[in-house]
Amino acid sequence: MMKTFKTLLLLTVLLSLASCGNRQDTTVHLLRFEQFLFGDQTSANETDFRSPLINYHPEDPAFMAMVNDFTSDPVIRDIYHTTDSLYHDLGWLERELDKALGKAAQLHPGIRYDRFFTLVTADFDNYSSRVFCNEHELAISLDRYALPAMERYSCFGVPAYIVRMSTREHILPDCMAAIAREHIVLPEGEMSLLDYAVAEGKTLYFVEQTLPRTADTLRLRYSGEQLEWMKENIANVWSWYLQNRMLYSTDLTVLRNLIDDAPKTNAFGEGSAPRTASYIGLQIVRAYMKKSGDTMQQLFEETDSRKILNTSGWRP
Repeated sequence: MMKTFKTLLLLTVLLSLASCGNRQDTTVHLLRFEQFLFGDQTSANETDFRSPLINYHPEDPAFMAMVNDFTSDPVIRDIYHTTDSLYHDLGWLERELDKALGKAAQLHPGIRYDRFFTLVTADFDNYSSRVFCNEHELAISLDRYALPAMERYSCFGVPAYIVRMSTREHILPDCMAAIAREHIVLPEGEMSLLDYAVAEGKTLYFVEQTLPRTADTLRLRYSGEQLEWMKENIANVWSWYLQNRMLYSTDLTVLRNLIDDAPKTNAFGEGSAPRTASYIGLQIVRAYMKKSGDTMQQLFEETDSRKILNTSGWRP
């Protein structure tokens, strides 16, 4: 009798755990605008998508005619169905985003998000706008994370290094990076390379703190080889910055290849890592936070990049 009771008790516990694992214990609920537009979701309605991020105007006949042209285009429909086959169920993302936002709210009380959207744009020209947000809402262009599954379109001319960063694993780090950039206060006027480096260092530090179990390659958007190159050559990169007086340069035509996504950094040749300024900015911000005792909010509000560098004491 006792053995039977113990067996029943164990079974009850296991069933309870299984139930907890399946339950949607999350405050994040993704509103699926693409499924709504293409008629695959009936639970949502037009009022759910009243947001400056979506810019949806069902009351405007001309706008709705454009929407109809968009959703009836055979290529656009194929992009949607390919994307939906990969991301029809986003319960995993809702749960992970909820955890990360919970950490973010503890680090920075001003970060509170209550509305989340997904959509398909079929616009692959601007990589940086895959995730966009305002202070309280966030939207994800899901089709830009389905590029590896669209080889039949030669990825619409998207470079291979961007396609590599267009997978499921990159969505969450990109979300947290977009949130950080929305809340980081930038210095007024022209920004120097150091300003860009520190601002992006703050972004990467925030992603690191809110997604501690995510691989460095995903947070940094590096391949394994690029990360190793950066670790091995950081002293040389820093010396090059100083010797060429790049740190306080504001000439964007010169700085672009040091801060933008690219297959490499031209100044350092084949096999080099891109965005070297971002990686150095992360090292500076890490050292600064250890010495300053600032909160995340104070870090985001500090606009003096020279102060951050000097206080950090960082040198490779």
